[in-house]
Amino acid sequence: MNHELTALQQRLQHRFADERLLLRAVTHRSFSADHNERLEFLGDSVLNLSVSSLLYKRLADQAEGDLSRVRANLVKQETLHQIALTLGVPTVLRLGEGEAKSGGHKRPSILADALEALIGAVYLDGGFAAGEALVHRLFASVAINPQMQAIGKDAKTELQEWLQGRKMKLPAYRVVSTLGAAHRQTFDVECAIEELSLVERGIGGSRRAGEQAAAAAMLAKLKANNA
Repeated sequence: MNHELTALQQRLQHRFADERLLLRAVTHRSFSADHNERLEFLGDSVLNLSVSSLLYKRLADQAEGDLSRVRANLVKQETLHQIALTLGVPTVLRLGEGEAKSGGHKRPSILADALEALIGAVYLDGGFAAGEALVHRLFASVAINPQMQAIGKDAKTELQEWLQGRKMKLPAYRVVSTLGAAHRQTFDVECAIEELSLVERGIGGSRRAGEQAAAAAMLAKLKANNA
């Protein structure tokens, strides 16, 4: 374990029992087949639940829809990117040569994904309580207030609220395929609403962007059907 990763553990305030999880969390798919995307998938769920519990306690008077909008602002790429920079994630990222030369250490989507992977790694290493505590520490210095609900909704949030308003289950997102070289990939993502037997696809330069594109396509179909 090199000095940079030891220092990262100190900033995370979590000492890994299994240091392989930490190493995997900071490894991009362009560097190795043993990369961080599965940890990112896991960390995304831990992040959303942990932020939800934080908002439930801190914004006790806010309605469900308002909480959803505030959460969307907190877990979006821009916010996660800034937290990753504060943690010094760029100094420990393991990237392939092409990705590194093209500025991958500074790319917001890569840094946001690595932060989620770190959350997932802490969860696997120490359990949900450790993962939740980490998320709460990471967001301790992030301004959280009801005014966030006034910020424009992204497609995923709008689709979620559309479904919740009709007492339907949340959509399921799945990466169908990745295209292109490791440092210039595009993600083909599927958005499915099981109760309506609807599936739409979207493509983006990151998993997040692909999910947003798929959600936007789904919203367009739903609005057209209800027109």
